[in-house]
Amino acid sequence: MKKRIFFAVIGLLILAGILGGIKFLQIRRMIDQKSKFSLPPEIVTTATTQSDSWDSTLTAVGSLTAVQGVTVSAEVSGKITEIAFTPGTKVQAGDLLVRQDTAAEEAQLRAAETTTALAKLNLARYTELLAQQNIAQSLFDNAEAQYKEAQAKADSIRATISKKNIRAPFAGRLGVRLINLGQILKEDDPIVSLQTLDPIFVDFLLPQQHLGQIKKGLAVRIKTDALPDQILEGKITTINPEVDAATRNIHAQATVANEQELLRPGLFVNVEVVLPTRQNVIVIPATAVLYAPYGDSVFVLKEAKNEKTGQQETVLNQQFVKLGEKRGDFVAMTSGLKEGETIVSTGVFKLRNGQAVVVNNELAPEFKLAPKPQDN
Repeated sequence: MKKRIFFAVIGLLILAGILGGIKFLQIRRMIDQKSKFSLPPEIVTTATTQSDSWDSTLTAVGSLTAVQGVTVSAEVSGKITEIAFTPGTKVQAGDLLVRQDTAAEEAQLRAAETTTALAKLNLARYTELLAQQNIAQSLFDNAEAQYKEAQAKADSIRATISKKNIRAPFAGRLGVRLINLGQILKEDDPIVSLQTLDPIFVDFLLPQQHLGQIKKGLAVRIKTDALPDQILEGKITTINPEVDAATRNIHAQATVANEQELLRPGLFVNVEVVLPTRQNVIVIPATAVLYAPYGDSVFVLKEAKNEKTGQQETVLNQQFVKLGEKRGDFVAMTSGLKEGETIVSTGVFKLRNGQAVVVNNELAPEFKLAPKPQDN
């Protein structure tokens, strides 16, 4: 019995040794394979850092206002007998817009003109008699005063008639009609909006520290969501002589040509004031930057010798950079790289320092300083 147990134990030990040896050989083989294995190189697109000269600009938020704009309203009460304008059309200064009922005033004017004519005849008679010294000076003075009073009364009635023939105060484009034929207009009742749209003003604010940088005549560029594909240009025409004491901002105004009348008063716009000085910068594609809380970086390509194969290969070197202004598809760098260095331009989030890569720029995107929506 004891012999059987002994031989069984010996057999188990031999079996365990055989299994352990096999497992050891398998693990050893795996370690050898891992030491010989290397990841295939990653395919990347590249770009070259380049120097450029950018405009120095100041940015602001602005609002458009008409050079001349008003809501035409009634000066005196009266019934509308004629609407002489079409909403949305252009008019010239002096064009008739609305005619109010003037029948009573015209009757009063005829009576006043008759009185004026009689007073003029009387004045002429008294002038002859005074020359012959047949009347007193006081009678002549009285006749002259009556004539002038009659003239003034007639002129007052004519002025009332003129106010009831409402005309455009300046050239511009009309808005929506706010009245109807036969309506009784009261004093100050609105009739229609009239706006001069070409040119148009851009009002914007800048912090007081930029007071020494801006001046009349500087170019401005404006963008608006209403015209997403266009950049319009103008010039600063007015700078307020005082700084706002509450906000410490400077109120400036630019004038922009608006021949097609695409811009309308009240529109929100983004304003760029172009300063006369330019800045020299090193620029890279914005997609080449690996943004991280601890610092932004890019991957620079360099040649290195593979320790396992002994061959030269292209590897990545992660380089931390400081970024400046961003424009279009590019971002300026303040430090970290030099002009002419080759960097990875896309897909940097999946790369690591020291990784081997292969360059293939067949599908590399085209980077532009002023991309348009169709380029995205």
